Amino acid sequence: MTKPSKMDRALATIERWGNALPDPAMLFLGLLVLVWVASWLFSLGSYDVIDPRTGAAVVIHNQLSGAAFTEFTSNIVKNFAHFHPIGVVLVAMLGIGVAEHTGFINASLRALLKSTPNAFLTPMVIMVGIVSHAAADAGYVLVIPLGGVIFYAAGRHPLAGIAAAFAGVSGGFSANFVPSSIDPMLQGITQTGAQILVPDITLNPLNNYFFTAASSILIIGLGWWVTDRWVEPRLGSQPVKSNHDSDGLGDMANNEQRALRWALLAMLGGVVALFATAIPEGSAWRGEGGTLTEFGAPLMDSIVSLIFLLFLLPGVVYGVVAGTVKTSKDVIDGMTNTMKDMGYYLVIMFFIAQFIYAFGKSNLGILMALEGAAVLKAAGLPAGVTIVGIILLTAILNLFVGSASAKWALLSPIFVPMLMQLGMSPDLTQAAYRVGDSTTNIITPLMPYFPLVVVYCQRYLPKTGIGTVVALMLPYSVSFLICWTLFLLGYWALGFPLGLQSSYTFP
Repeated sequence: MTKPSKMDRALATIERWGNALPDPAMLFLGLLVLVWVASWLFSLGSYDVIDPRTGAAVVIHNQLSGAAFTEFTSNIVKNFAHFHPIGVVLVAMLGIGVAEHTGFINASLRALLKSTPNAFLTPMVIMVGIVSHAAADAGYVLVIPLGGVIFYAAGRHPLAGIAAAFAGVSGGFSANFVPSSIDPMLQGITQTGAQILVPDITLNPLNNYFFTAASSILIIGLGWWVTDRWVEPRLGSQPVKSNHDSDGLGDMANNEQRALRWALLAMLGGVVALFATAIPEGSAWRGEGGTLTEFGAPLMDSIVSLIFLLFLLPGVVYGVVAGTVKTSKDVIDGMTNTMKDMGYYLVIMFFIAQFIYAFGKSNLGILMALEGAAVLKAAGLPAGVTIVGIILLTAILNLFVGSASAKWALLSPIFVPMLMQLGMSPDLTQAAYRVGDSTTNIITPLMPYFPLVVVYCQRYLPKTGIGTVVALMLPYSVSFLICWTLFLLGYWALGFPLGLQSSYTFP
């Protein structure tokens, strides 16, 4: 038997310690109590850190005060019902559930496996995860579980497929070949920060596009190497539970092939109809600025609904042709069965929603972000080291404050003007932020979709816990953080353009 390497032993230790943590629902309940206590303690002090959003000193709000606690109790239902990831996951899963129940996903995977060599499954899964960024949070509910299904069907370990997909969807969050709503959202926040110094400055929404497109190649290559070199060998021959999503992925019967053709034509028809209605300049899918991908554009806001429809339609067509749908009840059964599987996820989301509400109300996250930025500013480091410092600080803060836009809204008014005064452009500062913001998404249980990944893994390995997923994803996180940081520094040194109308220097 081969002796485990130091890396294997370290990851096994992390997995063991992580799995010793309470159930995720109880973990977030404990964190909620910790926020209450910490907010009380920190509210006793005063801080000279200025909140850039208000122009006043940061004040920590005691969440155990009578007013705060009664406000919390009156908002428990609202916190849960309005928690963004819940609606995204459940609505998308209704359509995907029908497609799975009727056999459309099963047949599609069999066709995909016939056309993709086993050796290229890893980069294909990571690439699809990266491209899914154009569809907002769709990758979490679509690409990640399918990564496990595809690997399982190909005779490979399903957790390796889930890990590869998670790395592409979340670890490579700021890498993409296709522009998405993330670009104008971050650009708008960056521009606001830059206007503190230069009120009339404007930035292009695609000011980081060339860098993020080039980063996609880096992330696919790194993710491929980490998956095949570290993650899958470490999983070894761990026995996995047979999964109904992946069973029976053999050759298709004639009626299944016919049903798949009709289903794919139905899906193609839906996509063509979408494009036909979106292309005209006066299309209702366009935002106020006239583009399809701008922040707030109806097309971007409808992504989850479109996923629901574009899986429901071919799922039903497949079922009718193949004979797996005989009445409307068969379609409803598909939705119902999927919702049964989401029960545990909903319980976890309830506690996460309450924790995030209390953490946001307390202002503890704001204090952490601003104090860290002040330390970095006071250090007076050289330009390259400052960029690395921003990446590392962002990566650390990302472990506690998950929202990319909320975190950048806090940091941009500090980092962007600070680096402009040092001769570095807002475009470069934003690129550095995006690297740090992406790389630690996959190792923090505080990321709202992290428990969902745990649930996906439990389909194959019922004893999967937080530690299992953290240990699974840590090699990706560390390699992405180091290599992506060096990639940005090298990209900068070679003078390649970051994006449209972008620069490295200011003015």
